[in-house]
Amino acid sequence: MADHTLKPEVFELNNGSMQVKITNYGAIITSLSVPDKHGNWADVVLGFDSVEPYVKGAAPFFGCIVGRVANRIKDGKFSLDGVEYTLPINKPPNSLHGYPGDVSVMATYTLTSSTTMRLDMEAVPENKPTPISLAQHTYWNLAGHHSGNILDHSIQIWGSHITPVDQNTVPTGEIMPVKGTPFDFTTEKKIGASINEVPGLGYDHNYVLDCGEEKSGLKHAAKLKEPSTSRVLNLWTNAPGMQFYTGNYVNGVVGKGVQFMESTQVSAWRRRGFLTP
Repeated sequence: MADHTLKPEVFELNNGSMQVKITNYGAIITSLSVPDKHGNWADVVLGFDSVEPYVKGAAPFFGCIVGRVANRIKDGKFSLDGVEYTLPINKPPNSLHGYPGDVSVMATYTLTSSTTMRLDMEAVPENKPTPISLAQHTYWNLAGHHSGNILDHSIQIWGSHITPVDQNTVPTGEIMPVKGTPFDFTTEKKIGASINEVPGLGYDHNYVLDCGEEKSGLKHAAKLKEPSTSRVLNLWTNAPGMQFYTGNYVNGVVGKGVQFMESTQVSAWRRRGFLTP
């Protein structure tokens, strides 16, 4: 995570088939470049040309590890071991992506093959018990970060239920089947097929992952495909849930190459834990 005693630097992983740039500030993925079906390379994640905008807080969590608890905590309150805690209301009327206190976090990115990147996250409380649910918050556009919206991308999610949210995007505590709703991606379909039927600005929902195909202790959570380039992104995780988000709050952000970003320009997947009553 961010350590303000360290100078922000950018490190590169490159295996000839994938080039990834990561900064020690927030363990942020600042770029990830891969070739398309014709061998043409493109950076497929949103972000900035330098570390400075990340440090200044200009990014809506582009590419970083978010926590202590990723996503919203209703009314900024929770109870643990009989003690009620009150958090900063930084996303009124709730708390978003955080919790004050001391936790040591290690995030390790590894290129394990020509086409695979692995992320391992470990968090250890240093002085008192705390809820922890970290997430990686990269925004993806498989046509390239400069290529408009992602409504023609196809997605399949191995999750037959979601945890529905209220008007403030806070889970209601229910677990709802997706069959017959705009949230049903159990078979591959375009992101834009039903997005206008989703209340609010777009998708920003946690999927309860089913026990599908497993590999090395991880289960297949989702597959994203872009038709013009034939790029495919598969997500495998050991987490019980995955947040599917269509960049609903990135309008007007100026990113790489002085590019103005808009909602539905990207898809973000965040593997995460979740609680229900």
